[in-house]
Amino acid sequence: MFTGPLTESLLKKAQEKKLLKINVHDIRSFTTDKHKAVDDRPFGGGPGMVFKPEPVYRALKSVGAAKSRKLAEWPKDKTKPFAIYLSPQGKTLNQDVAKRLSAYKHLVLLCGHYEGVDERVLGWVNQEISIGDYVLTGGELPALVLVDTVSRFVSGVVKEEESVQRDSFSDGLLDYPHYTRPNEFMGFKVPDVLLSGDHKKVEEWRKKIAMEKTLEKRPDLLKNKAKLHK
Repeated sequence: MFTGPLTESLLKKAQEKKLLKINVHDIRSFTTDKHKAVDDRPFGGGPGMVFKPEPVYRALKSVGAAKSRKLAEWPKDKTKPFAIYLSPQGKTLNQDVAKRLSAYKHLVLLCGHYEGVDERVLGWVNQEISIGDYVLTGGELPALVLVDTVSRFVSGVVKEEESVQRDSFSDGLLDYPHYTRPNEFMGFKVPDVLLSGDHKKVEEWRKKIAMEKTLEKRPDLLKNKAKLHK
């Protein structure tokens, strides 16, 4: 599940340039029984299986995590491993969270599966993070989403860093519309202001349209922005 996305496009180039280093670890390799079992039935009954704490603990410990059960949610020391459990119960991943995570040198991503992990495992992670209010088969896809969005904030990964600064959500608004050649296609024309050469007017138009699009499509973002400025 990881090989394709991690060996294509910007993530591939970033690793080749040694801007990023991404390692994938199989939790089964940290088991001690002959069947390499990582899961077991839940106490109290119920459907599904639960990740056992022992192999997860060993896996986290092998990469420098799981050293303390009193971990800070946002550690001040950004050089030590920062452990994240991908979970629908976690803090919602957004642009601000991604930017904050990019300041840490070593992120450790724990992907749940089955019915999740033994609750005791949560004592060894700094943060639970969710990519949305829905349930997936496992934490692999959320981990890939997190890797991609956090990597964009690493200097050099995106060639034009200004494009990262102007991404949707970076200033609490959706992105403005983009156009390229031809000037007219099937009766639809590029807005005249973008062809005017007047950079001040272009910037004003982009801010105005970004605000209008946000108000139309995601008014909740404007409410959140207003709260931040209070």
